[in-house]
Amino acid sequence: MAAFPRLALVAVAVLACKSTLIDAANGVSSKLQVHIPKALTKTGGYDHREALFGVPPYGGSLQQSVYYADSDLCDANVDTRKGFPIRSKDDDGNMLPWPSPYILMVDRGGCTFVQKVRNAQRSGAAGVLIADNTCLCSAGDSCFSDPGVDCETREPIMADDGSGSDISIPSFLVFKQDADPIKAELMANHMVRLEMAWSLPSPDDRVEYEFWTTPTDMVAKDFQKQWKAAALALSARAYFTPHMYIYDGIKSGCQGADGENQCYNLCTNNGRYCATDPDNDLDQGISGADVVSESLRRTCIWKHYGEKDGVGANWWDYINEFMFRCDTEDYFTNPDCIRDAMTHSGIDGGKIDQCMGDSGGLEDDAPNTILEDQLAAKDSTGVVILPAAFVNGAAIRGALEFDVIFKAICAGYLAGTEPNICKECSTCPDEHQCVVNGYCHTPKAEGAVSNQVFAGSLLGLAAFFSCVGFIQWRRSQRQTREQVRSILAEYMPLDEENKISTAIVDDDEDQGGEGEFA
Repeated sequence: MAAFPRLALVAVAVLACKSTLIDAANGVSSKLQVHIPKALTKTGGYDHREALFGVPPYGGSLQQSVYYADSDLCDANVDTRKGFPIRSKDDDGNMLPWPSPYILMVDRGGCTFVQKVRNAQRSGAAGVLIADNTCLCSAGDSCFSDPGVDCETREPIMADDGSGSDISIPSFLVFKQDADPIKAELMANHMVRLEMAWSLPSPDDRVEYEFWTTPTDMVAKDFQKQWKAAALALSARAYFTPHMYIYDGIKSGCQGADGENQCYNLCTNNGRYCATDPDNDLDQGISGADVVSESLRRTCIWKHYGEKDGVGANWWDYINEFMFRCDTEDYFTNPDCIRDAMTHSGIDGGKIDQCMGDSGGLEDDAPNTILEDQLAAKDSTGVVILPAAFVNGAAIRGALEFDVIFKAICAGYLAGTEPNICKECSTCPDEHQCVVNGYCHTPKAEGAVSNQVFAGSLLGLAAFFSCVGFIQWRRSQRQTREQVRSILAEYMPLDEENKISTAIVDDDEDQGGEGEFA
């Protein structure tokens, strides 16, 4: 019964994938320029297309010497002693390997783009240029195809074959009319040095970023657990918008001609809004309709507790409380568990229930305004692969990890307007810990303390030594007084004796005088 709807959902995803690849390829502004030799330098750089896999250094660049592999690089055992320019030989008479770091130029064809770049990455390449071997028909007389090879009517897309999550280096596709001169220079054993650079759209001093996921997305869980600290640290300098990914059930054939739901429990509203079954078991566990319901709830929470400031502290709290309390088959739809998660997040459950109902609910064959907005946003963005993130409208590639998204956001500010948290943490080895602590913890700073702690400690020490000094002064004063008293006590008896002795002599003298005159 569910076979047809599932095929229909796949068909919709494939149709949407095309727009995703094109949008993602054009979203980020990148540059390819040859610096040496000067004769190959082009005003504005070389036309190229970015790969939809790998992790570009957003806001940065890669400037290295280029080596031509003289191979399609489809074999995992890459011979790094081949290629051009020719290098010196070692003691055994073998040409030295490509000296790292380097950018590797590889011929197109023979295997997937992902396989080529993966093999180049394993060989030590810092970046990859795929040299196209077929002219585009639109290139006209500027490109010359090999004999017997027809031109291509459509541009090739460096798409991910589904296994590119392990690739961390960037790569470009260079069209044949541009790749041939570079290749010829290398094969003539001349050094070529070029730059690959990336920048995100930087319209102003505030970055806008979006996040697409589902309530059952396992890949996004770690990111969601960590990101609240960054959202609070970026504060008003970055506006966040979460999106819940659902399918259009009508377009995918889940609503029959009679208006009945044809997709069992994958959809709500008589087949209008659907989601995949997370455990692929239509008879038990969490259903697609359950995912749609939780998606609507989270969107309502955002509207009430995040849409105004773009930070959404309560929204992030709810996501984490839900994952901690209710993210199991038994409690995913449990009203008490959901209410408990909202209570611990400071969310008014009554407001959220009203929001879900006022938007159109989930039961009747009627449109839900909030879910319709999500479908429209999905179509305009062209997102298919989940989870997905966009910064200033540009798709962010690579694994959904804290450091990848944080660097991309910090690269999205107009130059000179970056918030302090970006200046402090975007180059830190551990961005997440830096954001949490407010300072970068590096091996050099082992045992270091924050400015606040240092200042507090300094004041505490000053107060301590002041007290010690005061006590010592009082003690010294007391000892001085005691010494004075002791000295006085020692000499006062002598004074008394002297007084007595003097009095006796005087008496004798008086008596003696009287005897003599008698």
